[in-house]
Amino acid sequence: MIKLISHKLCPYVQRAVIALAEKSVPFERIDIDLVNKPDWFKAMSPLGKTPVLDVDGTAIFESAVILEYLEETQSNPLHPADPLARAEHRAWIEFGSAVLNDIAGLYAAPDEAVFDAKRAALRDKFTRLETRLRQGPWFAGERFSLVDTVFGPVFRYFDAFDRIGDFGILTGLPNVARWRAVLAERPSVRAAVSADYPELLWKFLHARGSHLSRLMAGAASGSLAA
Repeated sequence: MIKLISHKLCPYVQRAVIALAEKSVPFERIDIDLVNKPDWFKAMSPLGKTPVLDVDGTAIFESAVILEYLEETQSNPLHPADPLARAEHRAWIEFGSAVLNDIAGLYAAPDEAVFDAKRAALRDKFTRLETRLRQGPWFAGERFSLVDTVFGPVFRYFDAFDRIGDFGILTGLPNVARWRAVLAERPSVRAAVSADYPELLWKFLHARGSHLSRLMAGAASGSLAA
């Protein structure tokens, strides 16, 4: 049995969960607390991060490596067969990681100026995506791919952001909006998180003590007043 060492909120874990589900690979998911990491996890994860895939006692870490391992060893490939298309998809997976970095910068921004800079960076990235996306439903058209696996977790943050306010990051991007909607309905994407994920994410964002946290408090006050 493959074991996936996980954290409930980690978007990189979700990539691996989605890929495993798409390939119908049985696995055991073990959630840990990254604030209080167990000793056995420290011993198996050189970077101290999730996800880690435990395959017969061999630890595979870093989500991109895990995805490539699953591509090489399991059925139902999610990468294109053409080498050039496959390379392009790998590049967009890296782009997805850059988007996640900007999202982290957004929710951790200490003040409005930094927040606005991260918001602008995200807007630029999704505008680029808008021009790359064509007729769907998926990133590459009719076939679900690893790029879709990467962006399913990305859009979950915007489900939370939408509860706070309209930051204009995805406004006027119909291809992105369509892609976001179909990803949200994909069974593998839906099942990649627990039922309490939205509340856990909300609490996590609120606890950052950031500009976004203060906007969240303001949004909650407005709701109570209404």
